[in-house]
Amino acid sequence: MDERPPNRRRGPGVTRAGRRSRTPGGDDPLTQDVAPGSPEDEPGDPEQVARNICLRALTGAPKTRQQLADLLAKRDIPDDAAEAVLDRFTEVGLIDDASFARAWVSSRQAGRGLARRALSAELRAKGVDPETAAEAVQLVDDDDEREAARRLVERRAPAMRRLDRQTATRRLMGMLARKGYNGGLAAAVVREVLDEVGAAADDDALTEFDEESALP
Repeated sequence: MDERPPNRRRGPGVTRAGRRSRTPGGDDPLTQDVAPGSPEDEPGDPEQVARNICLRALTGAPKTRQQLADLLAKRDIPDDAAEAVLDRFTEVGLIDDASFARAWVSSRQAGRGLARRALSAELRAKGVDPETAAEAVQLVDDDDEREAARRLVERRAPAMRRLDRQTATRRLMGMLARKGYNGGLAAAVVREVLDEVGAAADDDALTEFDEESALP
């Protein structure tokens, strides 16, 4: 007598071991907002779906309004529902492009030494409007920018002592240009730091010569 249990139908997304299968996805939190089997997968009120998507996206890190709008469009949320949710999130402070821009400028200027031009370009790429971006970038003044450029050059210059002055200058200028610094400021800072490095090297050589001369 066949005592095998009756064949049970497995629901969609369930493996033989009873575990729910996972769909492939990257590490980007914006691509993982809707997990299989979550409420967002079920047809329903578009505004509720949009709210859930935005809340999950904001869990990892702040986002600009444009970033969230792009995400909702990717999820095929109707424009009217997306606008209603984005307006509400802006009203209650969950979306704050000005605050996002200020935090971005502070972090990127301190951590990467970026100049105002590079910071403005990054904010525009995030969807921050030009006026808001300009206000945030004003947090970095001329002295801040020059000091950041100098720190960058000081970190790189010692490794270029074996290079001729022209080659070292060209490489350091290129590094600052990629960080958004204009040519005039970059040239002045590079010349200043290389002069100091050269003077220090001359002092070291003179000290070594004096010590060798003092030997019997």
